Amino acid sequence: MDWLPWLPLTAAGLHIIEEFVFPGGFTAWYRSYRRDARRITPRFLVIVNAGLLLACLNIGLLQRQRAGGVYWLLISAVQATNGIWHAWATYYSRQYSPGVITGVLLYVPLALYGYVAWVHAGVVPLRLAVPAYAVGGAYHLWSAAYHRSGKAEPGIVTD
Repeated sequence: MDWLPWLPLTAAGLHIIEEFVFPGGFTAWYRSYRRDARRITPRFLVIVNAGLLLACLNIGLLQRQRAGGVYWLLISAVQATNGIWHAWATYYSRQYSPGVITGVLLYVPLALYGYVAWVHAGVVPLRLAVPAYAVGGAYHLWSAAYHRSGKAEPGIVTD
């Protein structure tokens, strides 16, 4: 399982490339999708995505510890939820949401595989895996609350 801890970082990098480089266009799409998109500034997006990459890097560095497995599960739940959000937003807007391909094809299956692998290997007991899923999976709930709060950056964003 030495390779598994590095997969969230790889998936996040590919997801960010899809959103902002090829084909890119996430910021423009998001501004057409949400009325409150004024909070989504380039600075804000850099902070959020850099934070995600650093969190994923940290997972790889902690790979031989139980904390690394729990952290992996937490971040992969955030990523899977993000992938599901992209799919929903694509369906709802009837427009391609930059990030939906990597979100659905990488984030969601990676989380499903990882939860089975970490728990089955005995690295992370179910009593820790379930709360990691609940906290990570709730990401979009508190992201939505942030959007409704009217607070300025920095904070949490849907993507």
